[in-house]
Amino acid sequence: MNVLVYAGPEALQRSVTHTLNTLRTILLPQYSVQTITLQALNSQPWKTSCALFVLPQCRGRFQAATSTAIKDYIESGGSLLGLGVGALCSPRDQGGAGSISNDLLLGFFDKSSGRYIYLKPGKEEAPERVHTLQAADDELIEGIYGRESSEVTGFDEQKGIRILATYSEKGVKGSIAGLTCDIGAGRIAIWAPNLEISLTKEEASSSTVSTVSITAQVSSEEKRRLDLFKKTLLSLSLRLPSDEDHPASRPLPQFLTSNPAKTSIVPTITDLIAAPSSGSQLSVFKDENDTLHFHHFAESTNVLQDARDNPSASSDPSQWQPKHIILCPDSLPDRDLTPLFDLGAYYESLSTARAKQGCLDVADSWGCGEALLYGEVVTSTQTMLDKNPRLLSRLPSPLVSLASYQLAGRGRGSNIWLSPAGCLMFSVLLRVPLSSFPASKLVFVQYLFALAVVEACRDENVLGKRGDQVRLKWPNDVYAVVEGERKKIGGILVNTNFSGGKVDIVIGCGLNVLNAAPIFSLAQLLSPDEKHKLTSENTVSNILARFEKMWGTFVEERGSFDSFMDLYLERWLHSDQLVTLTTVSPPQQVRITGITSDHGLLRTMLERSGRPLGAHGYIDLQPDGNSFDIMAGLIKSKT
Repeated sequence: MNVLVYAGPEALQRSVTHTLNTLRTILLPQYSVQTITLQALNSQPWKTSCALFVLPQCRGRFQAATSTAIKDYIESGGSLLGLGVGALCSPRDQGGAGSISNDLLLGFFDKSSGRYIYLKPGKEEAPERVHTLQAADDELIEGIYGRESSEVTGFDEQKGIRILATYSEKGVKGSIAGLTCDIGAGRIAIWAPNLEISLTKEEASSSTVSTVSITAQVSSEEKRRLDLFKKTLLSLSLRLPSDEDHPASRPLPQFLTSNPAKTSIVPTITDLIAAPSSGSQLSVFKDENDTLHFHHFAESTNVLQDARDNPSASSDPSQWQPKHIILCPDSLPDRDLTPLFDLGAYYESLSTARAKQGCLDVADSWGCGEALLYGEVVTSTQTMLDKNPRLLSRLPSPLVSLASYQLAGRGRGSNIWLSPAGCLMFSVLLRVPLSSFPASKLVFVQYLFALAVVEACRDENVLGKRGDQVRLKWPNDVYAVVEGERKKIGGILVNTNFSGGKVDIVIGCGLNVLNAAPIFSLAQLLSPDEKHKLTSENTVSNILARFEKMWGTFVEERGSFDSFMDLYLERWLHSDQLVTLTTVSPPQQVRITGITSDHGLLRTMLERSGRPLGAHGYIDLQPDGNSFDIMAGLIKSKT
């Protein structure tokens, strides 16, 4: 689910930045915290996946369309958090006849109580100061930044209002600073001061230097601020990550490992990276996105412990350098070094799965997954490979990069892929010569890998018979179908780089395997007695073995998808589905008939009065230019 922070022209950028920082500190990896623009607010179906809409401090009033979109979301059951805004509650419409007066930001009408609630923008020219708040439990929180003009009035005698904090200072003592209340089926929380701004940030520090000493006391007040923010989010029915859900706040070292029976793999890889020097001399490798420091296996305990215990670790991604890689040429790291992923169990499962699929063992080579780069916490397995071109060109294929947590996971387009506890995230590097593999066939790679994921779920070591509930959504998503309801559980991302007559293919996969509710996962398809057999190690090894076998056929047939088309269409969600195509004017109803075998386009047939028009009514759609909302039955242009 998404927490969306409004970043339209009315939003103050300073407040947007602090809001994102605070929300990500508290909510990752349970929720994706993203901005939403004015255009997206009024044109995209954001409401269905939005757990909370956040208004940072704004100026002026919203346009009518923007106001309507937000009001509809709240009154139909959504949640809103307003920061640095004033509020007015009245039994009468202050704007007259349901309108909003020019000096108000946004208005709501609660039918059950007959009251109008308006949000008011703070005045940018108003004096800035630091407030002391008294929380509902009487705890005092000092150093909360805000403007004097933001007021919350008219709520004192209202029912159904929960006061989160009041001011505790001369002149405004007892006045409401923050509250929550119901609006229709939804709920809003309002903070007049800027609860989003951290005292540890440079801006807040400079503005409060005369009243608050930036010392250990500020750290204590910062904890109280975050606790108050957490209570606000809980009052809006968000589920906060537990301590176990929270990964480290910065990347941890990664282990370059291999099938224990093939000890030549890691030296081969390091020799290629270090060329023309020997791999034993590999120490520092600087690339466009990352600087990599390599360490011998004997240093692993100290390197990992230093990273975990680093008190000066920054939460700023620009400071997450260098990245550390521990080389494991002869043996696997002990379980206490990789507590969230059993490398020994993974390689054992992979060997079994590859043998079951009939994958060949070739001298001086290795199969998909037998060379593995594992990190407990990384930025993104995909970025590590495809955003470091020098490293990418030197790495042999196949190579798999896998993580238990990602701090900046990537989805398709500008999407973010969440990585809460239980999510399986990995990327696969492949390389093929363009002389034997036409570039036009690369579109099928995402289809092939998604099919391998779905087929692996049917393996007895994953879901067995219950795997038939796992299905494909065009072009790159994995869904579970439970009692007719479709729940997204995974996605595929493919990036390509062309160089020297070859193409490097980096396939990223995110799959919810063991996630707890409310995030749906494979585990929730099993009964309590069956869940013990489901592991991330078994799941990824079966996916990789299935894909290796399919990939061999795919390359041998020069990128033809014909051998897999029937199975793909059997496993997807869309056979004969009637949808509305919004990429044409006026929108047209079309029926999905399949995928074209030449360029992998989605083939649809125009309908009129419920009857197909025939062969001349085809409209073929590109996967990279269109977005498919199966819940709404729409195919629309991507933004």
